[in-house]
Amino acid sequence: MPVELTYPHIVRTPGEPARLERHPRTRVSMIVADYLWRGWSAEEIVRQYPYLTLAEVHAALASYFDQPDDIDAELAAEYQDVERWGEAHPTPALLARLKAQKAI
Repeated sequence: MPVELTYPHIVRTPGEPARLERHPRTRVSMIVADYLWRGWSAEEIVRQYPYLTLAEVHAALASYFDQPDDIDAELAAEYQDVERWGEAHPTPALLARLKAQKAI
């Protein structure tokens, strides 16, 4: 019989992203992205988001490292959404010229 893992501070609702219990707008994937992509430690994440506790960040990271597939899929889907949005909304010509000239 498989054992279901639970983590303090984390709420997992089927079909929805895992979230922090005390801060329902904060998704586990947001914390994981800061850890993986920005290279922030748990302590740095707490410094950047002072409303979080170190225990919440560690619980989020532990849940990711125990079951990375769900969060990885969520992060990949978000990345694809951003790419599609960028393709649908090209950079205006003026802004592209300014960026090319390093004026901005």
